[in-house]
Amino acid sequence: MDLKQLAALVAVHETGGFSAAARALYTVQSNVSSHVSRLEKELGATLVDRTSGALTEEGLAVVGRARRIQDELEAIVSDVASLGDEITGNARIGVIGTVGRWLVPRLVDAVHREHPGVRMVVLDATTTSLLPMVESHEIDFAIVNIPVLNVELLTESLFSEDRVLVTPIDHPLAECDSVELATLAEYELLLPPAGTLFRDELDDAATRIGVELKSKAEVDGMRLLASLAFQGFGAAVIPSGAAPAWVGGEWTVAAIQGLEPRSVGIVRRRKGRLSMAAEAVRHQIHEVVASQLEQRAGIHPVTELPAKKHSG
Repeated sequence: MDLKQLAALVAVHETGGFSAAARALYTVQSNVSSHVSRLEKELGATLVDRTSGALTEEGLAVVGRARRIQDELEAIVSDVASLGDEITGNARIGVIGTVGRWLVPRLVDAVHREHPGVRMVVLDATTTSLLPMVESHEIDFAIVNIPVLNVELLTESLFSEDRVLVTPIDHPLAECDSVELATLAEYELLLPPAGTLFRDELDDAATRIGVELKSKAEVDGMRLLASLAFQGFGAAVIPSGAAPAWVGGEWTVAAIQGLEPRSVGIVRRRKGRLSMAAEAVRHQIHEVVASQLEQRAGIHPVTELPAKKHSG
């Protein structure tokens, strides 16, 4: 097998078909089909279902390995180039939206200033979506809710962040500057889905004091959740970073008593090491966070991971 065959299979998987893969690789469909067919013949297995264009189980297994190979090849180019005076190469990172809204603008400036030869690609998504992308080598690392229980991934803490209550101005709790967690159980709330780390931590805290939170709607996406609250669809528990720095108009923000902050950190693969470009971006993330700890209300330094583990 050769690299072109592996690249063709990866492209078919990522684009959903042979025609789209050919466009992505700037070639013709017959070349992509030929590369995949040769790879299937060599491996003695069908890798792509020709009816649907989807990869078979064997094909997915090959793509997982192929991405690791592509990742290492790209890192080789970046590392060798970076042995000169300037770090160069691509860094692909993911970030949850509530953190990205304040961190990414500062990170872009910092990376451009300190490492102008680094090209950064940033994906905004939920923790649930980002973790498998880190594991499958689609991105180098991600900033997500932690802790994460996955033996294939390493986690490093960045900061903890207060959880706050956002309420429309006509809500019964709108006049409160601070609310007890037990009080929240009396009202229907806009919440993340059960099974997400943020929601499970809320439910665990409520269970410890003998109450149960009630959901008006479940939304997997903290920025959308916050937006619904800002637009008057209900009260929502969100991280402080999802609330705007200014308060007024159609909503209010209150502190929540009896609820621990959420933890945010960087998750990357345990096997292999980051390219020098990705490592440079990771270092700049820590620098940006450190510079914001005293300037942003609601975020705090973290010295160690919480004891609790979770699948994300």
